[in-house]
Amino acid sequence: MTPKELILATLRHEETPQVAWVPFAGVHAGQLIGCNAREILSNGDHLYNALMEVHKMYKPSGMPIIFDLQVEAECLGCELTWADDAPPSVSAHPMEDDEDLVTPCECTIPTKEDGRIPMILDVMRRVKESVGDETALYGLICGPFTLSAHLRGNNIFMDMFDDPEAVEDFLDYCCKVAMHMADYYIEAGMDVIAVVDPLISQISSNHFEEFMMKPFTELFAHIREKGAYSSFFVCGDATRNIEVMCQTKPDGISVDENVNLLAAKKITDKYNVCIGGNIPLTTVMLHGTQQDNMKYVIDLLDSMEDKRNFILSPGCDMPYAVPVENTIGAVQAVTQSDEVREMVKNYVAVDEDIEVELPDYEHLEKPFVEVFTLDSATCAACTYMMGAANEAKAAYGDKIDMVEYKFTVKENIARCKKMGVKNLPSIYINGKLKFSSIVPAKEELEAAINEVL
Repeated sequence: MTPKELILATLRHEETPQVAWVPFAGVHAGQLIGCNAREILSNGDHLYNALMEVHKMYKPSGMPIIFDLQVEAECLGCELTWADDAPPSVSAHPMEDDEDLVTPCECTIPTKEDGRIPMILDVMRRVKESVGDETALYGLICGPFTLSAHLRGNNIFMDMFDDPEAVEDFLDYCCKVAMHMADYYIEAGMDVIAVVDPLISQISSNHFEEFMMKPFTELFAHIREKGAYSSFFVCGDATRNIEVMCQTKPDGISVDENVNLLAAKKITDKYNVCIGGNIPLTTVMLHGTQQDNMKYVIDLLDSMEDKRNFILSPGCDMPYAVPVENTIGAVQAVTQSDEVREMVKNYVAVDEDIEVELPDYEHLEKPFVEVFTLDSATCAACTYMMGAANEAKAAYGDKIDMVEYKFTVKENIARCKKMGVKNLPSIYINGKLKFSSIVPAKEELEAAINEVL
């Protein structure tokens, strides 16, 4: 089997001689050619060259062309803030200040000529011609719910309570945007359309059934009708939503380290849906050693009784600074499992003893809001959790203190362990967990702060 055949057979739920491997080397691809994130996300030649390097070094069964959930939002009027080592983030939401949620005209749906779409389509065609026969190519589109938050800001969470009918109409519009983007990417040669919607982890399964079941089911049916495979990407602790995600009938789903993959696979297997994941991005890929990555992959593979319907991948878009040797270690573990298993059979990871001092929560002068994130600059779910906290800080001013702890920093990993933080993003107030993988509505967060005040 060629690497591409491995992916397609897995997505058809067939037995394969080896586990398929998809490195989500989005902005990380730039590191391989000495370009920063903005350069590869806005320059076609840089992006193409970086992808060719990913293909050469990481030997993927499948690979995404671009991992940027802001492409559609940018076309629709969102302002972006760019970084050198991360995808851009939405910094201004065009519909945030509107009193009522009004669905835009379908005439505003991005065309193949808008924004960065022409560049992306050109790179897709070039990569397809270069390696498309041997490697499955992924076109990543922004999911309807995350796109709705890009346009509406954190207000979308209150709209779900205040005006559910308007939210349904708005999500239908965002679904149509996703369908158009899928069409463009399939026409450019993409084999798999990955619908990336990190904010799905931030809502309840009841809200998923009420608002998300219809648009996502229609979107995956549309992709199937167009002759491509589909994957439902989610970040954060989406455990409660794995089953309802499967009910929308994607060919596969992809989860990060917040989800117990073995437990989730029992659910996806019940629906005969492929699952992908979930090498930890920071503790293993970014801050671990090559042996850590090898051992993690071997242990994960060995823990699975049935490897059918499984694709190995990082939990999400790889951090820019992941050491190359760490990813190569993962490649070796999945492609040469017997040899690597022997190499790491006696390996024990070194647990860095980083001392962190926790605040004296019992004697604080004012409420202390701590936001634990993967990184609010790169993770959409974290962005909107942090956005809720920032709104509260703006409202309360000096009456409260607030801080963000990014999991990309080693000291903060130690802090999370000491605090017992189980899922990202989470909000703690005076040392107590208040919101875990659920973006609070403005009134909910203010009520939690007032309780302490």
